[in-house]
Amino acid sequence: MLTNAGWAAFLVALIAVCALAPVLNLAVPPTSAFHLGDYGVALLGRIMCYAICALAMDLVWGYTGILSLGHGLFFALGGYVMGMYLMRQIGRQGHYGSDLPDFMVFLDWKQLPWHWQLSDSFAATLALVVLVPAGVAFVFGFFAFRSRIKGVYFSIITQAMTFAAMLLFFRNETGLGGNNGFTDFKRVLGLPIATPSMRMALFVLTGLALLGFFLFARWLVAARFGRVLQAIRDAESRAMFCGYDPVRYKLTIWVISAAMCGVAGALYVPQVGIINPGEMSPANSIEIAVWAAVGGRATLVGPIAGAFLVGGAKSWLTVAAPEFWLYFLGALFIAVTLFLPDGLVGLLRRLRGRRR
Repeated sequence: MLTNAGWAAFLVALIAVCALAPVLNLAVPPTSAFHLGDYGVALLGRIMCYAICALAMDLVWGYTGILSLGHGLFFALGGYVMGMYLMRQIGRQGHYGSDLPDFMVFLDWKQLPWHWQLSDSFAATLALVVLVPAGVAFVFGFFAFRSRIKGVYFSIITQAMTFAAMLLFFRNETGLGGNNGFTDFKRVLGLPIATPSMRMALFVLTGLALLGFFLFARWLVAARFGRVLQAIRDAESRAMFCGYDPVRYKLTIWVISAAMCGVAGALYVPQVGIINPGEMSPANSIEIAVWAAVGGRATLVGPIAGAFLVGGAKSWLTVAAPEFWLYFLGALFIAVTLFLPDGLVGLLRRLRGRRR
């Protein structure tokens, strides 16, 4: 699955996530230069969630040739499922002291809607975090791929789907918090969510999920299934005439990618403390494609690096020069498209080849 150097790098990343970061945050005193503050933990945790989405995008775009501009929807769906569970965990500690979430009391709801019935079960939440994004992706992909929609038309339809979902979730009638979404979380599994130990536990869990998905993706693309995906990407008609069904393969990887984004959204919400329809904005889905393009498509490592690079730059620029952030993002995407079609990983490979 990995070379010796790859396994060594994976082991280093595993130690950094599970041992080094907790020690720097919990054991090293705040006065030390090596202390990793709570803000740094939260930032790295968010970026690792983004990296899972970038990895999912690489599977469908880099290895299958399907450019999706709607993966932000699957990310948000996973986040909403987790947010519903966290809202139920508040219990009577809300502002109105009711068993219903505060926004439902404010809107004069008398009982929970039908889609909230399983939200008090953590086991059901874990299942729905995967099943809801995967189910939506399956229904959409089944009709889109069977209709042989591809290329820019597929990208536009995915973006339209995400925008339509965002408008739907803005409505109070959906029972999903409307414009404000879900926030003010108190507990997860009965434990306080705002403690340093819980924040670090969520950070470690996110890091393990990212590393696990990376190994899964490496295994997937190296197997026969992954080779067929690349054949479909390069010559779909030839793959079909060789006896493979492109619809079945594309639908499978599309659903897997959506489920990965759902897990990323579920890990994102308790660390950020809020989920609202803004996570479904078309700009967020475009950013996921930018992460994959900047790092390098069809490399797996590249999109993860791209998520860290662009996510870190966004965190800094939105504070230092917020009015220029979108211009920087657009210029970066154009520059990568024109001068670095293989992303940063492709650039490093070319430099290594010249040196040899």
